[in-house]
Amino acid sequence: MVGFLQEKRGRAALYVVAAALGVAACTNIADRFGGGTPPAEPAAAPPAATVGAGQVKVGLILPLSGSAANVAVSMRNAAEMALEEFKNPNIQLLVKDDAGAPPTAQAAAQQALDEGAEMILGPLFAQSVSAVAQVARARNVPVIAFSTDASVAARGVYLLSFLPESDVKRIVDYAAARGKRSLAALLPDNAYGAVVEAALQQEASRRGVRLVTLEKYPADPARMAEPVKRVAQIANRVDSIFIPDSADAVPQIVQALASNGVNLKRVQLLGTGLWEDPRIFSTPQLDGGWYAGPAPEGFRNFSARYRARFGQDPVRAAALAYDAVALVAALVKTQGPQRFSEPVLTNASGFAGIDGIFRFRPDGTNERGLAVLRVTPQGGQVISPPPRSFAPAS
Repeated sequence: MVGFLQEKRGRAALYVVAAALGVAACTNIADRFGGGTPPAEPAAAPPAATVGAGQVKVGLILPLSGSAANVAVSMRNAAEMALEEFKNPNIQLLVKDDAGAPPTAQAAAQQALDEGAEMILGPLFAQSVSAVAQVARARNVPVIAFSTDASVAARGVYLLSFLPESDVKRIVDYAAARGKRSLAALLPDNAYGAVVEAALQQEASRRGVRLVTLEKYPADPARMAEPVKRVAQIANRVDSIFIPDSADAVPQIVQALASNGVNLKRVQLLGTGLWEDPRIFSTPQLDGGWYAGPAPEGFRNFSARYRARFGQDPVRAAALAYDAVALVAALVKTQGPQRFSEPVLTNASGFAGIDGIFRFRPDGTNERGLAVLRVTPQGGQVISPPPRSFAPAS
């Protein structure tokens, strides 16, 4: 049987779906939620320390010094806030600074393990995750990391971040359900674009959506014209155009499509969570576009509590740190000695946090329950709410 643990947090309530599992009974900072490019003047990092006084020790490894310090400090604050809002559970966080470097991350993990850590949360960057995984695996200690690079996921190394594959699956599913059957894609020619391309081909085939053309464009804006022009030439043969990129590129691309004669009122523009940006909402040609992402209410409520506690806004990735600590707190409270075992962590019913439901796959990747939002001048408007529970794992 799967149990549901509800923890009250002042005005807000976060539901953590704890796997109350009778095993025999049932079974870089390119991250869009990583705050973007780090500020030129990073905040002074607090010294490595412990948070909480519980008996269960958990390592928290973040780049508290270096160019990503502002992001890391916000994540550390969120972790501390999670402990407070869970009424100081039986946990002690061993906070370690990896300085954003793999050797330092590995040393930090080793230190946390030597101090008795039963779980490691973090790091943030993919190369550091791989370094930490080496020492954690040798001690049979699981890792819940924050990188968006699915290549570093593995058995026992779980990614809590938002992976592009989830966005692609959700938006293709929604478009197909709304009768969209022919698609053109304009993808950035980078690592993110490569991941999206593989996911798009798989999901389009699964849903019977014809991928009429797929063009890649370079980062140099001066060289975007040709691939955009090639898509414009076949735009009358498709009912939707997928542009999974950030606001650094998407407004320019849709303006170029319009300049090349594409009737943007006739085709449906599609995007990913990278579209959650004021620059997207203020671009008239994108009005009415659809994109996949978390429903905004959860992070809005979290941000209000964070501001009240720390006097400033959190970075987007702070929600990941909060959810990681909240999950650990729930499992410690409900799961006894099996709290961090693989069957508990990969329970198919999953968990729910600030940005909705999520579950870890045995290979370390995750699946998230996302909403579909429509671009409006006032921001993203939910047009398809996120699921409240998962379908059986496929």
